[in-house]
Amino acid sequence: MNPIAKQFSADLGGKTIQFETGKLAGQAGGSVTVRLGDSIVFAAATMANTARENIDFFPLTVEYEERMYAGGRIPGSFFRREGRPSTDAILTARLTDRPLRPLFNQEMRNEVQVIMFSVSADPDNPLDVLCINAASAAIMISDIPWAGPVGGVRIGRVNGKFVVNPTFGELEVSDLDLRIAGTRDAILMVECGAKEIAEDDMVAALEFGHKAIQPLIDAQLAMAAEVCKAKREVQLFPLDPALFEKVQEKAAPGLVSALETPHDKAQLYSSVDALEEEVVTELTAEDETLKGAVKLAFEETYKKVVRERIIKHGVRPDMRNPKQIRPIWCEVGFSPRAHGSGIFTRGETQVLTLATLGTPKEAQEIDSLSPENSKRYMHHYNFPPYSTGEVKMLRGQSRREIGHGALAERALEPVIPAETDFPYTLRLVSEVLSSNGSSSMASVCGSTLALMDTGVPIKAPVAGVAMGLIKEGEEYEILTDIQGLEDHLGDMDFKVAGTTTGITALQMDIKIKGITSDIMSRALAQAREARLEILGKMLAAIAEPRPELKPHVPRISIVRIPIDKIGAIIGPGGKNIRALQEETNTKIDIADDGTVYIAATNRENEMAARERIEAITETPQVGRIYTGKVVRVADFGAFVEILPNIDGMVHISQLDSERVERVEDIVSVGDELTVMVTNIDPEGKIRLSRQAVLEGWTAEEAMERDRNSRSSGRPSGNRGGGDRNDRGGNGGGYRGGDRGRSGGGDRRGGDRGPRRN
Repeated sequence: MNPIAKQFSADLGGKTIQFETGKLAGQAGGSVTVRLGDSIVFAAATMANTARENIDFFPLTVEYEERMYAGGRIPGSFFRREGRPSTDAILTARLTDRPLRPLFNQEMRNEVQVIMFSVSADPDNPLDVLCINAASAAIMISDIPWAGPVGGVRIGRVNGKFVVNPTFGELEVSDLDLRIAGTRDAILMVECGAKEIAEDDMVAALEFGHKAIQPLIDAQLAMAAEVCKAKREVQLFPLDPALFEKVQEKAAPGLVSALETPHDKAQLYSSVDALEEEVVTELTAEDETLKGAVKLAFEETYKKVVRERIIKHGVRPDMRNPKQIRPIWCEVGFSPRAHGSGIFTRGETQVLTLATLGTPKEAQEIDSLSPENSKRYMHHYNFPPYSTGEVKMLRGQSRREIGHGALAERALEPVIPAETDFPYTLRLVSEVLSSNGSSSMASVCGSTLALMDTGVPIKAPVAGVAMGLIKEGEEYEILTDIQGLEDHLGDMDFKVAGTTTGITALQMDIKIKGITSDIMSRALAQAREARLEILGKMLAAIAEPRPELKPHVPRISIVRIPIDKIGAIIGPGGKNIRALQEETNTKIDIADDGTVYIAATNRENEMAARERIEAITETPQVGRIYTGKVVRVADFGAFVEILPNIDGMVHISQLDSERVERVEDIVSVGDELTVMVTNIDPEGKIRLSRQAVLEGWTAEEAMERDRNSRSSGRPSGNRGGGDRNDRGGNGGGYRGGDRGRSGGGDRRGGDRGPRRN
């Protein structure tokens, strides 16, 4: 080991997390690797030497780069190198950013950058919570002033017991996937998916998780005490108290008046903007360099007025009380051709969600370090500029949009039926048409409506609500269904989604230095009341999933075939399956286990495809009657294709109830013939009888007569006998040949046997 490298460890329920520094990236402000099992993450934190000019915010960026070599893989892209970050990488960067940001002095203007990447990824231990600890440790030992450290863990619940940092295998059987980060005293960030967990159980999990992070904090403090650089003195840009007092004196009365006047979002914003312009113009008339400071003071005044009205009077900007939900209306079936659609409107926030069902083959392929390689349920969230009355360039999905889509996906995933019961790929797209707060939770509600409109048999409807917090000293107020202004000026954005039974998703972003479990408990209880009220409004629009899928939704049925028959359906180069899909107007997917999925928009096409597949994969059985086509005629008998690519031979003695002189007297190539299978030899060669059908023999009688005929060398049941019927050789017995093999179908045999691709 490098002699200057230092290692520190934390024990979490028998699992050791190891921090190491001093070996890598010596020129970064601080650099650390964090290891659990064979999963390793690197993080470097660096601060610019000078403050950025002309900005009124603290510039922090957190980036996570997923390197495929960490899992011993080459990227699947055309260029065979990592391209744009995967969804998992973006979500990990967001997960890490959220607990770090509140602990910086927001009056700093020096840019701080935290960059992380995966070094090693084992198949057991997720990397995301390691990133939180690596980033925190890198900042702690750097020269960057910060009020950390932060510890982060994942909590699962397996067989009713909480597990710290569960493995991927344990997560598969866990009914909880909770990621939590915090300081010694308080919780800063929560991200959770759950299978209808009760509120009391969630509070217990949060308390368990906060206790679990303490060894991580201890390890980072020990590391900082030994190797931390001297914290750099940076210039702060605080608000001038005298200027703030002037701005407050001039702006506060007007702000109160604007808030008390009945308004919608646009009217309030317009009034506030006009007042701001007036105040800025007046106070910068003699010194225009004060413009930025006056704007900042106006923003702080606005924040103070709104928060005081809530804390002291319980009155929110739109005059609601703290527990009141904005007016809601819902509609389903808006799009006549989408497979399902739902509109959810709450106040000035409106989301249209549209659902599409596809075949299993249309599942998303995932190229990341996660063990998950495909996903059959996808939720996408779009937030266009017109939804807030703005004009902006369209540059693809932002981190926020990806995060909100993932949250809605997590909220609904527990109620999506299993693939064995509902063999569809599902894609939901939430279009935010208007936004004034809580659009991510509106997308959860709109998605539930769309799924029920489609006819997806979800286990239970899911609703979501965003909770807020205003905290001044020891006083605080929890707000139900926050709007945009309350999110912007408040201390917490706490999103909760779930069913009547329990919570399915939870996300908390906080701007202060943590909240207690008591506040969390009260917020969860208040969110449950709101969730049940919202569900009532939704169920008034559609009470339950439609009993049937809409007429234009593809019906998927399942046929299970032997694995060795898959090739027969696909054919050389996919020729057979392409023809089958074109001729039956269906989509057909075949899984490796022999499960065949048939997607068709009507019953007739589905049945046609099913019959063709069953015919291709059927195995001939002795005693069964088939109607087939004559494919070749010989002196000794006729070859009949009884199933696709499978022939059998009808010996001349079995062509009719009467003596037959020439095969051509009875059948010609292309004729249809109804025959019974009387024998299948060990090599798979098939012997048929038309006489058995004409005489009405049972399968046992036909097989007995066939055995007697072959053992005596004489025809069975043909009046008058005659050696003409023995041209096949071997006393009329049937040895056959395989049409697909060398020598098949020669005069010594009879049946060309099964034809296979």
